[in-house]
Amino acid sequence: MAQPDRKLFENLSGKGKAIGVLTSGGDAQGMNAAVRAVVRMGIYVQAKVYFIYEGYQGMVDGGDNIEEVSWESVSSILQVGGTVIGSARCKAFRTREGRLQAAYNLVQRGITNLCVIGGDGSLTGANLFREEWSGLLDELMQNGKIEAEATREYAHLNIVGMVGSIDNDFCGTDMTIGTDSALHRIIEVVDAIMTTAQSHQRTFVLEVMGRHCGYLALVSALACGADWVFIPEYPPEEGWEDMMCNKLSENRARKKRLNIIIVSEGAIDCHNKAITSDMVKDLVVKRLGFDTRVTILGHVQRGGTPSAFDRILASRMGVDCVLALLEATPETPACVVSLCGNQAVRLPLMECVQMTQEVQKAMDERRFDDAVRLRGRSFENNLNTYKLLSHKKNVADLPKSNFTVAVLNVGAPAAGMNAAVRSAVRVGITEGHKMLAVNDGFEGFAKGQIKDIKWGDVGGWTGQGGSLLGTKRTLPAKYFDKIAEQIRTHKINALLVIGGFEAYLGLMEMVEGRGKYDEFCIPMVMVPATVSNNVPGSDFSIGADTALNTITDTCDRIKQSASGTKRRVFIIETMGGYCGYLANMGGLAAGADAAYIFEESFDIRELQANVEHLTEKMKTSIQRGLVLRNENSNENYTTDFIYQLYSEEGRGVFDCRKNVLGHMQQGGAPSPFDRNFGTKISAKAVQWISKKLKETYRKGRVFANTDDSVCLLGMRRRNLLFQPVTQLKDETDFKHRIPKEQWWLKMRPLMKILAKYKTSYDISDAGKLEHVNMCRRKDETGPI
Repeated sequence: MAQPDRKLFENLSGKGKAIGVLTSGGDAQGMNAAVRAVVRMGIYVQAKVYFIYEGYQGMVDGGDNIEEVSWESVSSILQVGGTVIGSARCKAFRTREGRLQAAYNLVQRGITNLCVIGGDGSLTGANLFREEWSGLLDELMQNGKIEAEATREYAHLNIVGMVGSIDNDFCGTDMTIGTDSALHRIIEVVDAIMTTAQSHQRTFVLEVMGRHCGYLALVSALACGADWVFIPEYPPEEGWEDMMCNKLSENRARKKRLNIIIVSEGAIDCHNKAITSDMVKDLVVKRLGFDTRVTILGHVQRGGTPSAFDRILASRMGVDCVLALLEATPETPACVVSLCGNQAVRLPLMECVQMTQEVQKAMDERRFDDAVRLRGRSFENNLNTYKLLSHKKNVADLPKSNFTVAVLNVGAPAAGMNAAVRSAVRVGITEGHKMLAVNDGFEGFAKGQIKDIKWGDVGGWTGQGGSLLGTKRTLPAKYFDKIAEQIRTHKINALLVIGGFEAYLGLMEMVEGRGKYDEFCIPMVMVPATVSNNVPGSDFSIGADTALNTITDTCDRIKQSASGTKRRVFIIETMGGYCGYLANMGGLAAGADAAYIFEESFDIRELQANVEHLTEKMKTSIQRGLVLRNENSNENYTTDFIYQLYSEEGRGVFDCRKNVLGHMQQGGAPSPFDRNFGTKISAKAVQWISKKLKETYRKGRVFANTDDSVCLLGMRRRNLLFQPVTQLKDETDFKHRIPKEQWWLKMRPLMKILAKYKTSYDISDAGKLEHVNMCRRKDETGPI
């Protein structure tokens, strides 16, 4: 039953309203997911929904370019890159005559609600159109094109924007639709290039997109550990040529067989002169004589299928866009649906556009520090982290802390663990600590599998999957004596534990052991890393995004395998223990018809209803169905049972196949999200350790026995927070190894709505129009 403080959207009806959706400007992966969400949510609330083909050009031309669509119109487009409704630059819309014709075409169909998916230029054009709307209608009436009654009936135009741009160049949102997918394309190329570069000891200069914004270059440099990066917001200082060449030479002297330099296409020096990839290549060849090649990625970055992150982001934004249009009044300003940390927010469109323009103005006036700050906290953190990890200081320049910090992995392997270890080691060395690596978790700790780890030892770790340190699920309690002995022997002053639920349990055991062992009275911090995403205190865990992409890619391939055959339904089992995150979010990203999870109990009646629902859908033009099941969702309704039920009940309408994805979800190279999340969260954890070491150092030793000296660092909505593990006890279901409350369960109705189920959707967090500066928080790092 709905709680009294929950705001449900059932009372928001779109009956009698018409919504037009268009994509404009450059295309971006994930635009189709946004279009699909707008169409299906619009139809769900009983509004009419229209495609406006070819962006503003289609709006001006009218005719067949504006077409009413049905539920089935957006089937099978979720996994398609680009935009199926087309996008075009339109000179005519920039003139009043063009906008007058566009207004006439919209009024003819009763469209007074527009969802615009594009960049700042497209959204600025939409806002101008809205401001002129009443004047355009008056002019149409005076010209005899429309009746006075139409002028009154369609008196107001509502505009809501979604930002689709691979460059992530729009202020007010942490991530634009398409950015994560573009990073996937870049990292795929970088990973491939690194193998050939190592073979021949080559230097590669990679040029990536970003004429006015260096986000793609910066984050891909962070994700692959590039030697140097050029971006427009942070040009290199005078004499950069010497500094870059010296760094490349030092790396080669340390037996590094390759160098990667990433150049944003809009890169400039501190005098606003362009820095090109060819210029960088010629410099390296001339000064150092290195075998150097240039690779310009170009439109490869716009292509391919959208990542899981972009599909989920676009689906969330698309649904919220429809809600914003339904709630809009003549007084509310045109807004843009944005992402702030892990929360969807609405911001005034023109505030965001003005701040975006301020960034360019700051760069033109060579106020580069202001440009970085205006890009937002996420961009600033990425830049600071890159600077911290890429440039090794001379030993003489490092502070001497006399503290020793040990790093270990605990639990099952998760992609991104190695990036987290690399970050921890390098930040620790920069802070002046002696860094130790512990092999094979707490078990290896007890056996003394501990060694010094240096800056160069972790080179090239960011792109490697699994755990190079080795990891085990063993808990520490039975090894307390030996672990205490190792802490004494190696004079360990702090612990960084990177792992999943076992790491969380392990730290709790260490806290309990403090009463008997003084050696455990040291600062300890945990960074969550597990594909299951089941650690209390954090919305995300390192490795979960990679697993989600594996599930999504596999679902795409499985659905495609049935192409051209008769109607077919696939039953797919995912990992996650009792946590349904992978099944639920994988279902949302892959366009599943149902996802069975432990957190939401189901019975035979619901299974029967799902089969009947799917049977009805299969009688239309729908050809394929997808059902996901979390491995521990129900002990009796197994994957085999569900497969047999669907096979029997769907007989004559569709046939069934089943797949158990298994450990492929734990394997593979980490996604850009996991590389960067692991890198940034681990750097922050080590900085916290440094602070705690100074606070707890008394009389020649470290002694930390308070609850806040053993913390879990997790992302909560918009912020990264350090939370004492003892305080997280009440939030934990220890029997099933999951948090008692999980944010992603709010996404569950969204998946059902997009699969044509009637359900209630809690919109308590939506509907709040914020201002751009309100969206920012002191510790916010953004989702990547």
